[in-house]
Amino acid sequence: MKKILISLSVIASLVACKQTDTTQKQMDAIKAKIEEYALVRLTTDLAQLSEKEKQMLPLLFEAAKIMDDLFWKQAYGDKEQLLQGLDEYTRRFAEINYGPWERLNNMEPFIEGIGPKPLGATFYPSDMTLEEFESLTDRAKTSLYTVIRRDEKGQLKVVPYSEEYKDELTRASALLLQAAAIAEDEGLKKYLMARSKALLTNNYFESDLAWMDMKNNKIDFVIGPIENYEDRLLGYKAAFESYILVKDMEWTQKLAHIAQLLPKLQQSLPVLDVYKAEKPASSSDLGAYDAIYYAGDCNAGSKTIAINLPNDPEVQKLKGSRRLQLKNSMKAKFDKILLPIANMVIDPKQIKYVSFDAFFENVMFHEIAHGLGVHRTINGKGDVREALKESYSAIEEAKADITGLYLVTQMHAMGEIKDKDLLENYVTFLAGIFRSVRFGASSAHGKSNMIQFNYLLENGAFEFDPSKGLYSVNFEKMKKAVSNLSGLIIKLQGDGDYQKATELIANEGSIPTQLTKALERIAQAGIPRDIVFEQGPQVLGL
Repeated sequence: MKKILISLSVIASLVACKQTDTTQKQMDAIKAKIEEYALVRLTTDLAQLSEKEKQMLPLLFEAAKIMDDLFWKQAYGDKEQLLQGLDEYTRRFAEINYGPWERLNNMEPFIEGIGPKPLGATFYPSDMTLEEFESLTDRAKTSLYTVIRRDEKGQLKVVPYSEEYKDELTRASALLLQAAAIAEDEGLKKYLMARSKALLTNNYFESDLAWMDMKNNKIDFVIGPIENYEDRLLGYKAAFESYILVKDMEWTQKLAHIAQLLPKLQQSLPVLDVYKAEKPASSSDLGAYDAIYYAGDCNAGSKTIAINLPNDPEVQKLKGSRRLQLKNSMKAKFDKILLPIANMVIDPKQIKYVSFDAFFENVMFHEIAHGLGVHRTINGKGDVREALKESYSAIEEAKADITGLYLVTQMHAMGEIKDKDLLENYVTFLAGIFRSVRFGASSAHGKSNMIQFNYLLENGAFEFDPSKGLYSVNFEKMKKAVSNLSGLIIKLQGDGDYQKATELIANEGSIPTQLTKALERIAQAGIPRDIVFEQGPQVLGL
């Protein structure tokens, strides 16, 4: 009996050792994933702000933190329930990903026992069928600002955000009113008051108009439910996020002239006149900013380096949109990620063409391109977003990327960009695809990257040397392919052609073998996949 007990004790000890060894390996794997992110401190020179502007900042940080908590609810559910009991590395990785799914790896779960991420996040009941949704008669079901829930009888019902998230939005609304009372700039004051009201009413139209009217404010504040990428089921629901930004006055002045060229750029698009009949609003503007805080959706996964808002097509018709370039975040990605990648995959003869100025221009014209082209179909199918359904986000991102590069080409032709070789923009664009596609091909941006990469490669715009694993740009073929792909996508949007949109994504939206091998080399080199932020009042010394 004693021998049996000793044997059982030995077996138990071996099992415990094996479990400990497995746990340690899992922790090491997660730690390695965290180390794939380069840490960047979000700071700026606060000396340029007035005392009252500095007093506003803590209120804005507090309101932004509420958006962060709300996004957790939308993306996963109960944040504390998930984080409780996790080891330090798994907890940190869950914080980066706003849940147990790795956003830069096709939403693969990284915590044992966790299944696939629901396509509809928490916007819809997990057991809802598309047939059920289609049969729901409430027209508000497709609103950006409602969730779908079940009533006491198990039937689907529509619940406004202002009701679903009432407590959090009430607190955020009050903070915005306090900040408005301090604000010295009348445009910012009006916006904060309007946005405070919008959080409680689900009506963001007036606050979007007020945000468009802000011209002289040094602090910019984006807050609310904005982008619809988190809803991968139907693309209807907006996710909460917030940015706190400080304007770079010198760089913003450099960009002011470009906004006046939007009508001319719209008419230059490579499509028939019927597809460029919409007129860009004259109040659109461009600005350069230092970001000092990201919260919620914009902080999840790949970090945004530019903003093009508002998304409401009715606001865009009246006032256009504002394109905010987040210069400090952009520079961090260029220095820490894009340039090292370019040195690995771009032919040495063309590496001299990879530059931060070209990267800045490509990103800026991406945002400009969002506001150009077609926003309502030309054949009565309604808004492009509605006509293309779940394919809209990927198609719109592809349009913005490739049409943005087309616009840069046009700016060179118009003499607006001088003393610079257009090949800089093309080669930097190519290197940028390698940076972006590392996030996987499952997201809207990932599919967008692959559509462009595959189309351009098939049309000879890129040349690949398999013996060296290096890429180079064929200038003339690149120029032609950029124009053709831009025209193809704008026409597809104008026609509201859902079938062609889904076919384009299916045919061109996957990662080819040669690119997979290049990405493996990049991964082995230890180049960061993206950046994460050290941010908040303490970083700024507040």
